[in-house]
Amino acid sequence: MADTKSHHIALGEDSLTQDTTTINLGPTHPATHGVFQNIMEIDGERVMRTTPTVGYIHRAFEKIAERRPFYQITTLTDRLNYCSSPINNIGWQLAVEKLLGIKTPKRVDYLRVIIMELARITDHLICNSVIGVDTGAFTGFLYVMQFREKVYEIYEEICGSRLTTNIGRFGGFERNFTETAWRKLDEFLKEWPKALDEFDRLMTRNRIFMDRCIGAGPLTAEQALNYSVAGPNLRAAGVDYDVRVASPYSSYEDFKFEIPVGTTGDVYDRYLVRMEEMRQSESLIRQSLEKLKDLDPSIYHADVPEYYLPEKKDVYTKMEALIYHFKIVMGEINIPEGEVYSCVEGANGELGFYIVSDGGRSPYRCHFRRPCFIYYQAYPEIVKGGLFSDAIITLSSMNLIAGELDA
Repeated sequence: MADTKSHHIALGEDSLTQDTTTINLGPTHPATHGVFQNIMEIDGERVMRTTPTVGYIHRAFEKIAERRPFYQITTLTDRLNYCSSPINNIGWQLAVEKLLGIKTPKRVDYLRVIIMELARITDHLICNSVIGVDTGAFTGFLYVMQFREKVYEIYEEICGSRLTTNIGRFGGFERNFTETAWRKLDEFLKEWPKALDEFDRLMTRNRIFMDRCIGAGPLTAEQALNYSVAGPNLRAAGVDYDVRVASPYSSYEDFKFEIPVGTTGDVYDRYLVRMEEMRQSESLIRQSLEKLKDLDPSIYHADVPEYYLPEKKDVYTKMEALIYHFKIVMGEINIPEGEVYSCVEGANGELGFYIVSDGGRSPYRCHFRRPCFIYYQAYPEIVKGGLFSDAIITLSSMNLIAGELDA
Protein backbone atom coordinates (compact mmCIF):
# COMPACT_ATOMS: atom_id res chain seq x y z
CA MET A 1 0.00 0.00 0.00
CA ALA A 2 2.78 2.46 0.85
CA ASP A 3 6.23 3.22 -0.54
CA THR A 4 8.65 5.33 1.52
CA LYS A 5 10.20 6.80 -1.64
CA SER A 6 8.72 9.06 -4.30
CA HIS A 7 6.27 7.35 -6.66
CA HIS A 8 7.77 8.29 -10.05
CA ILE A 9 5.50 6.10 -12.18
CA ALA A 10 2.19 7.50 -10.92
CA LEU A 11 3.27 11.05 -10.19
CA GLY A 12 5.91 11.79 -12.83
CA GLU A 13 9.67 12.16 -12.87
CA ASP A 14 9.46 15.64 -11.33
CA SER A 15 8.18 14.12 -8.10
CA LEU A 16 9.45 15.49 -4.81
CA THR A 17 13.01 14.52 -3.94
CA GLN A 18 12.61 14.14 -0.20
CA ASP A 19 11.32 10.92 1.32
CA THR A 20 7.57 10.87 1.15
CA THR A 21 4.85 8.26 1.34
CA THR A 22 2.59 7.35 -1.56
CA ILE A 23 -0.82 5.97 -0.67
CA ASN A 24 -3.92 4.97 -2.55
CA LEU A 25 -7.11 6.68 -1.45
CA GLY A 26 -9.50 4.39 -3.28
CA PRO A 27 -10.72 3.05 -5.60
CA THR A 28 -12.67 1.06 -2.99
CA HIS A 29 -12.14 2.84 0.30
CA PRO A 30 -14.73 3.73 2.95
CA ALA A 31 -13.73 7.39 2.83
CA THR A 32 -14.25 7.83 -0.92
CA HIS A 33 -18.04 7.12 -0.94
CA GLY A 34 -17.74 5.85 -4.48
CA VAL A 35 -15.50 3.98 -6.87
CA PHE A 36 -12.71 6.42 -7.69
CA GLN A 37 -9.07 6.74 -6.74
CA ASN A 38 -6.58 9.38 -5.63
CA ILE A 39 -2.89 8.53 -5.57
CA MET A 40 -1.57 10.80 -2.83
CA GLU A 41 1.99 11.71 -1.98
CA ILE A 42 2.16 12.78 1.65
CA ASP A 43 4.90 14.05 3.91
CA GLY A 44 3.82 12.92 7.33
CA GLU A 45 0.23 14.13 7.57
CA ARG A 46 0.65 16.81 4.92
CA VAL A 47 -0.63 16.26 1.36
CA MET A 48 2.10 17.19 -1.09
CA ARG A 49 0.54 16.02 -4.34
CA THR A 50 -2.58 14.24 -5.57
CA THR A 51 -3.26 12.46 -8.85
CA PRO A 52 -6.95 11.64 -9.38
CA THR A 53 -7.87 8.57 -11.38
CA VAL A 54 -11.32 8.38 -12.94
CA GLY A 55 -13.11 5.91 -15.14
CA TYR A 56 -13.63 2.92 -12.85
CA ILE A 57 -17.37 2.82 -13.47
CA HIS A 58 -17.47 4.46 -16.89
CA ARG A 59 -20.57 3.08 -18.61
CA ALA A 60 -20.53 4.90 -21.96
CA PHE A 61 -23.92 6.50 -21.31
CA GLU A 62 -23.57 9.01 -24.10
CA LYS A 63 -22.85 6.35 -26.72
CA ILE A 64 -25.62 4.13 -25.38
CA ALA A 65 -27.97 7.12 -25.60
CA GLU A 66 -27.08 7.53 -29.28
CA ARG A 67 -28.41 4.02 -29.90
CA ARG A 68 -31.66 4.35 -27.98
CA PRO A 69 -35.00 6.03 -28.73
CA PHE A 70 -35.24 9.35 -26.91
CA TYR A 71 -37.78 8.21 -24.34
CA GLN A 72 -35.59 5.26 -23.26
CA ILE A 73 -32.69 7.54 -22.30
CA THR A 74 -34.40 8.76 -19.12
CA THR A 75 -33.40 5.53 -17.37
CA LEU A 76 -29.73 6.23 -18.12
CA THR A 77 -29.91 9.58 -16.34
CA ASP A 78 -31.01 7.83 -13.12
CA ARG A 79 -27.49 6.49 -12.82
CA LEU A 80 -25.74 9.88 -12.87
CA ASN A 81 -26.19 11.47 -9.45
CA TYR A 82 -28.23 8.67 -7.93
CA CYS A 83 -28.79 10.71 -4.74
CA SER A 84 -31.09 13.00 -6.74
CA SER A 85 -32.27 10.96 -9.73
CA PRO A 86 -35.50 12.94 -10.38
CA ILE A 87 -33.54 16.11 -11.19
CA ASN A 88 -31.58 14.16 -13.81
CA ASN A 89 -34.78 12.69 -15.25
CA ILE A 90 -36.59 16.00 -15.50
CA GLY A 91 -33.47 17.75 -16.81
CA TRP A 92 -33.33 15.31 -19.72
CA GLN A 93 -37.05 15.66 -20.38
CA LEU A 94 -36.75 19.45 -20.45
CA ALA A 95 -33.92 19.19 -23.00
CA VAL A 96 -35.98 16.98 -25.31
CA GLU A 97 -39.05 19.20 -24.83
CA LYS A 98 -36.92 22.15 -25.93
CA LEU A 99 -36.00 20.23 -29.07
CA LEU A 100 -39.62 19.27 -29.68
CA GLY A 101 -41.01 22.72 -28.87
CA ILE A 102 -43.31 21.38 -26.14
CA LYS A 103 -44.75 23.93 -23.69
CA THR A 104 -45.84 22.29 -20.45
CA PRO A 105 -48.84 23.48 -18.40
CA LYS A 106 -48.19 25.43 -15.21
CA ARG A 107 -49.42 22.55 -13.06
CA VAL A 108 -46.81 20.25 -14.60
CA ASP A 109 -44.12 22.85 -13.87
CA TYR A 110 -45.13 23.15 -10.23
CA LEU A 111 -45.32 19.38 -9.77
CA ARG A 112 -41.83 19.13 -11.23
CA VAL A 113 -40.57 21.79 -8.82
CA ILE A 114 -41.91 19.74 -5.91
CA ILE A 115 -40.13 16.61 -7.11
CA MET A 116 -36.85 18.36 -7.92
CA GLU A 117 -36.71 20.18 -4.58
CA LEU A 118 -37.44 16.96 -2.69
CA ALA A 119 -34.51 15.45 -4.57
CA ARG A 120 -32.29 18.41 -3.63
CA ILE A 121 -33.17 17.90 0.02
CA THR A 122 -32.30 14.20 -0.05
CA ASP A 123 -29.01 14.93 -1.82
CA HIS A 124 -27.94 17.65 0.59
CA LEU A 125 -28.97 15.79 3.73
CA ILE A 126 -26.80 12.86 2.61
CA CYS A 127 -23.85 15.15 1.81
CA ASN A 128 -23.97 17.10 5.08
CA SER A 129 -24.57 14.07 7.27
CA VAL A 130 -21.65 12.26 5.59
CA ILE A 131 -19.39 15.23 6.41
CA GLY A 132 -20.44 14.51 9.99
CA VAL A 133 -19.54 10.83 9.63
CA ASP A 134 -16.10 11.69 8.27
CA THR A 135 -15.46 14.03 11.19
CA GLY A 136 -16.52 11.37 13.71
CA ALA A 137 -20.20 12.21 14.24
CA PHE A 138 -22.35 9.25 13.16
CA THR A 139 -25.53 10.14 15.04
CA GLY A 140 -26.72 12.88 12.69
CA PHE A 141 -26.36 10.60 9.67
CA LEU A 142 -28.50 7.89 11.24
CA TYR A 143 -31.13 10.39 12.32
CA VAL A 144 -31.71 12.21 9.01
CA MET A 145 -31.52 9.09 6.87
CA GLN A 146 -35.08 8.19 7.88
CA PHE A 147 -36.28 11.34 6.09
CA ARG A 148 -34.62 10.28 2.88
CA GLU A 149 -36.70 7.12 3.18
CA LYS A 150 -39.86 9.20 3.61
CA VAL A 151 -39.08 11.05 0.36
CA TYR A 152 -38.45 7.72 -1.36
CA GLU A 153 -41.91 6.60 -0.28
CA ILE A 154 -43.34 9.69 -2.02
CA TYR A 155 -41.41 8.79 -5.19
CA GLU A 156 -42.73 5.26 -4.92
CA GLU A 157 -46.31 6.50 -4.87
CA ILE A 158 -45.74 8.71 -7.90
CA CYS A 159 -43.71 6.45 -10.19
CA GLY A 160 -43.26 3.07 -8.48
CA SER A 161 -39.51 3.44 -7.88
CA ARG A 162 -37.36 4.76 -5.06
CA LEU A 163 -33.69 5.28 -5.96
CA THR A 164 -33.48 5.06 -9.75
CA THR A 165 -36.82 6.69 -10.31
CA ASN A 166 -37.32 7.05 -14.10
CA ILE A 167 -39.88 9.65 -13.05
CA GLY A 168 -41.91 11.66 -15.55
CA ARG A 169 -42.27 11.63 -19.34
CA PHE A 170 -41.89 14.18 -22.14
CA GLY A 171 -44.58 16.75 -21.43
CA GLY A 172 -45.19 15.86 -17.79
CA PHE A 173 -45.79 12.78 -15.66
CA GLU A 174 -46.94 9.30 -16.57
CA ARG A 175 -49.77 9.50 -14.03
CA ASN A 176 -51.33 11.99 -11.66
CA PHE A 177 -50.22 12.19 -8.04
CA THR A 178 -52.27 9.91 -5.80
CA GLU A 179 -53.98 10.92 -2.57
CA THR A 180 -51.44 8.79 -0.72
CA ALA A 181 -48.61 10.74 -2.32
CA TRP A 182 -50.10 14.05 -1.20
CA ARG A 183 -50.65 12.68 2.31
CA LYS A 184 -47.06 11.43 2.56
CA LEU A 185 -45.80 14.80 1.32
CA ASP A 186 -47.83 16.62 3.98
CA GLU A 187 -46.43 14.32 6.66
CA PHE A 188 -42.89 14.95 5.44
CA LEU A 189 -43.37 18.73 5.52
CA LYS A 190 -44.63 18.54 9.10
CA GLU A 191 -41.74 16.45 10.40
CA TRP A 192 -38.76 17.49 8.28
CA PRO A 193 -38.28 21.13 9.45
CA LYS A 194 -38.03 20.00 13.09
CA ALA A 195 -35.55 17.28 12.17
CA LEU A 196 -33.42 19.73 10.16
CA ASP A 197 -33.36 22.14 13.11
CA GLU A 198 -32.26 19.32 15.41
CA PHE A 199 -29.52 18.31 13.00
CA ASP A 200 -28.50 21.97 12.81
CA ARG A 201 -28.24 22.23 16.60
CA LEU A 202 -26.29 18.98 16.76
CA MET A 203 -23.70 19.89 14.15
CA THR A 204 -23.41 23.53 13.09
CA ARG A 205 -22.08 25.12 16.29
CA ASN A 206 -20.42 21.97 17.59
CA ARG A 207 -16.90 23.05 18.52
CA ILE A 208 -15.23 19.83 17.35
CA PHE A 209 -17.10 19.90 14.05
CA MET A 210 -16.22 23.55 13.48
CA ASP A 211 -12.54 23.02 14.26
CA ARG A 212 -12.40 20.15 11.78
CA CYS A 213 -14.21 21.97 8.98
CA ILE A 214 -13.28 25.65 9.14
CA GLY A 215 -10.31 26.34 6.89
CA ALA A 216 -10.23 22.84 5.40
CA GLY A 217 -10.17 22.50 1.61
CA PRO A 218 -10.74 26.18 0.73
CA LEU A 219 -11.75 27.04 -2.82
CA THR A 220 -11.50 30.68 -3.88
CA ALA A 221 -13.98 32.33 -6.23
CA GLU A 222 -11.24 32.72 -8.85
CA GLN A 223 -10.31 29.04 -8.65
CA ALA A 224 -13.96 28.01 -8.82
CA LEU A 225 -14.60 30.08 -11.94
CA ASN A 226 -11.37 28.90 -13.60
CA TYR A 227 -12.44 25.29 -13.11
CA SER A 228 -16.08 25.96 -14.15
CA VAL A 229 -17.32 24.81 -10.76
CA ALA A 230 -21.08 25.20 -10.29
CA GLY A 231 -23.72 24.59 -7.65
CA PRO A 232 -23.22 24.71 -3.87
CA ASN A 233 -19.43 24.47 -4.23
CA LEU A 234 -19.38 27.62 -6.39
CA ARG A 235 -21.80 29.52 -4.16
CA ALA A 236 -19.79 28.57 -1.06
CA ALA A 237 -16.81 30.28 -2.71
CA GLY A 238 -18.81 33.51 -2.89
CA VAL A 239 -20.18 33.43 -6.45
CA ASP A 240 -23.92 34.05 -6.64
CA TYR A 241 -24.90 31.81 -9.55
CA ASP A 242 -27.87 29.46 -9.72
CA VAL A 243 -29.40 28.14 -12.95
CA ARG A 244 -32.90 28.46 -11.44
CA VAL A 245 -32.38 32.24 -11.33
CA ALA A 246 -29.98 32.84 -14.21
CA SER A 247 -31.95 30.76 -16.75
CA PRO A 248 -35.30 29.84 -15.17
CA TYR A 249 -37.04 26.64 -16.21
CA SER A 250 -40.19 24.89 -14.96
CA SER A 251 -41.60 28.31 -13.99
CA TYR A 252 -38.98 28.93 -11.27
CA GLU A 253 -39.45 32.62 -12.10
CA ASP A 254 -42.83 32.38 -10.33
CA PHE A 255 -41.20 31.66 -6.96
CA LYS A 256 -39.48 33.67 -4.27
CA PHE A 257 -36.38 32.11 -2.76
CA GLU A 258 -32.93 33.10 -1.56
CA ILE A 259 -29.61 31.86 -2.95
CA PRO A 260 -27.22 31.25 -0.02
CA VAL A 261 -23.65 32.37 -0.70
CA GLY A 262 -20.52 31.70 1.36
CA THR A 263 -17.27 33.61 1.69
CA THR A 264 -14.29 31.28 2.16
CA GLY A 265 -15.32 28.25 0.09
CA ASP A 266 -14.03 25.82 2.74
CA VAL A 267 -15.69 22.65 4.02
CA TYR A 268 -17.68 24.59 6.60
CA ASP A 269 -19.03 27.06 4.05
CA ARG A 270 -20.06 24.24 1.73
CA TYR A 271 -21.88 22.64 4.65
CA LEU A 272 -23.65 25.90 5.57
CA VAL A 273 -24.72 26.60 1.98
CA ARG A 274 -26.33 23.17 1.69
CA MET A 275 -28.05 23.57 5.06
CA GLU A 276 -29.71 26.79 3.89
CA GLU A 277 -30.52 25.35 0.46
CA MET A 278 -32.53 22.60 2.16
CA ARG A 279 -34.62 25.25 3.90
CA GLN A 280 -35.11 27.11 0.64
CA SER A 281 -36.17 23.86 -1.04
CA GLU A 282 -38.79 23.33 1.65
CA SER A 283 -40.06 26.86 1.01
CA LEU A 284 -40.27 26.20 -2.74
CA ILE A 285 -42.30 23.05 -2.14
CA ARG A 286 -44.75 24.93 0.10
CA GLN A 287 -45.10 27.71 -2.47
CA SER A 288 -45.78 25.09 -5.16
CA LEU A 289 -48.56 23.57 -3.05
CA GLU A 290 -50.18 27.00 -2.69
CA LYS A 291 -50.01 27.66 -6.43
CA LEU A 292 -51.50 24.25 -7.24
CA LYS A 293 -54.70 25.11 -5.35
CA ASP A 294 -55.81 27.43 -8.16
CA LEU A 295 -55.14 24.97 -10.99
CA ASP A 296 -57.10 22.12 -12.54
CA PRO A 297 -56.11 19.01 -10.51
CA SER A 298 -56.69 16.68 -13.46
CA ILE A 299 -53.79 18.09 -15.53
CA TYR A 300 -50.48 16.28 -15.24
CA HIS A 301 -49.08 16.38 -18.78
CA ALA A 302 -49.10 18.47 -21.94
CA ASP A 303 -51.39 17.66 -24.86
CA VAL A 304 -48.78 15.91 -27.04
CA PRO A 305 -50.24 12.52 -28.02
CA GLU A 306 -47.47 11.77 -30.49
CA TYR A 307 -44.90 11.72 -27.65
CA TYR A 308 -47.05 10.64 -24.73
CA LEU A 309 -48.41 7.14 -24.10
CA PRO A 310 -52.23 7.09 -24.15
CA GLU A 311 -54.36 5.65 -21.38
CA LYS A 312 -54.37 1.86 -21.35
CA LYS A 313 -58.15 1.69 -21.57
CA ASP A 314 -57.98 3.80 -24.73
CA VAL A 315 -55.32 1.53 -26.23
CA TYR A 316 -57.73 -1.40 -25.88
CA THR A 317 -60.73 0.40 -27.39
CA LYS A 318 -59.52 3.09 -29.83
CA MET A 319 -57.51 2.58 -33.00
CA GLU A 320 -55.75 5.97 -32.83
CA ALA A 321 -54.57 5.33 -29.28
CA LEU A 322 -53.34 1.86 -30.27
CA ILE A 323 -51.33 3.34 -33.15
CA TYR A 324 -49.71 6.00 -30.94
CA HIS A 325 -48.92 3.40 -28.29
CA PHE A 326 -47.22 1.12 -30.83
CA LYS A 327 -45.23 3.90 -32.48
CA ILE A 328 -44.00 5.36 -29.19
CA VAL A 329 -43.05 2.02 -27.61
CA MET A 330 -41.28 0.81 -30.75
CA GLY A 331 -39.44 4.13 -31.12
CA GLU A 332 -41.06 4.97 -34.45
CA ILE A 333 -41.72 8.62 -33.60
CA ASN A 334 -39.10 10.74 -35.38
CA ILE A 335 -37.72 13.74 -33.56
CA PRO A 336 -37.24 17.03 -35.47
CA GLU A 337 -33.77 17.94 -36.68
CA GLY A 338 -32.01 20.41 -34.44
CA GLU A 339 -29.32 21.17 -31.91
CA VAL A 340 -30.09 22.20 -28.32
CA TYR A 341 -28.43 22.67 -24.96
CA SER A 342 -30.60 22.69 -21.87
CA CYS A 343 -29.53 22.79 -18.24
CA VAL A 344 -31.03 22.59 -14.78
CA GLU A 345 -29.69 23.34 -11.31
CA GLY A 346 -28.76 19.82 -10.27
CA ALA A 347 -27.97 19.07 -6.64
CA ASN A 348 -24.26 19.45 -7.47
CA GLY A 349 -24.55 22.33 -9.92
CA GLU A 350 -25.32 22.96 -13.57
CA LEU A 351 -26.47 19.67 -15.08
CA GLY A 352 -26.62 20.12 -18.83
CA PHE A 353 -27.77 18.07 -21.79
CA TYR A 354 -26.50 18.75 -25.30
CA ILE A 355 -28.44 17.04 -28.09
CA VAL A 356 -27.91 16.96 -31.84
CA SER A 357 -30.81 15.41 -33.74
CA ASP A 358 -30.70 14.41 -37.41
CA GLY A 359 -34.42 13.68 -37.45
CA GLY A 360 -34.11 10.02 -36.52
CA ARG A 361 -35.40 7.97 -33.63
CA SER A 362 -32.19 8.43 -31.57
CA PRO A 363 -29.89 11.40 -30.93
CA TYR A 364 -27.14 11.81 -33.53
CA ARG A 365 -24.94 13.18 -30.74
CA CYS A 366 -25.57 13.42 -27.03
CA HIS A 367 -23.45 14.89 -24.25
CA PHE A 368 -24.18 15.14 -20.53
CA ARG A 369 -22.56 17.98 -18.59
CA ARG A 370 -22.01 16.34 -15.22
CA PRO A 371 -21.04 18.82 -12.48
CA CYS A 372 -18.95 16.27 -10.54
CA PHE A 373 -16.70 15.50 -13.50
CA ILE A 374 -15.92 19.19 -13.88
CA TYR A 375 -15.29 20.25 -10.30
CA TYR A 376 -13.32 17.09 -9.45
CA GLN A 377 -10.49 18.62 -11.50
CA ALA A 378 -10.05 21.21 -8.74
CA TYR A 379 -9.60 18.64 -5.98
CA PRO A 380 -5.77 18.25 -6.22
CA GLU A 381 -5.28 22.01 -6.00
CA ILE A 382 -7.50 22.63 -2.99
CA VAL A 383 -6.11 19.76 -0.86
CA LYS A 384 -2.44 20.44 -1.67
CA GLY A 385 -0.57 21.49 1.44
CA GLY A 386 -3.40 20.52 3.76
CA LEU A 387 -3.72 17.63 6.17
CA PHE A 388 -4.58 14.17 4.93
CA SER A 389 -7.61 14.11 7.24
CA ASP A 390 -8.77 17.39 5.66
CA ALA A 391 -8.50 15.80 2.22
CA ILE A 392 -11.09 13.22 3.31
CA ILE A 393 -13.70 15.74 4.47
CA THR A 394 -12.98 17.97 1.46
CA LEU A 395 -13.94 15.02 -0.74
CA SER A 396 -17.16 14.63 1.26
CA SER A 397 -18.06 18.31 1.22
CA MET A 398 -17.63 18.55 -2.56
CA ASN A 399 -20.23 15.75 -2.75
CA LEU A 400 -18.42 13.70 -5.36
CA ILE A 401 -20.75 11.04 -6.74
CA ALA A 402 -18.97 8.36 -8.74
CA GLY A 403 -22.00 7.77 -10.97
CA GLU A 404 -22.01 11.41 -12.01
CA LEU A 405 -18.24 11.50 -12.38
CA ASP A 406 -18.03 8.51 -14.73
CA ALA A 407 -20.95 8.64 -17.13
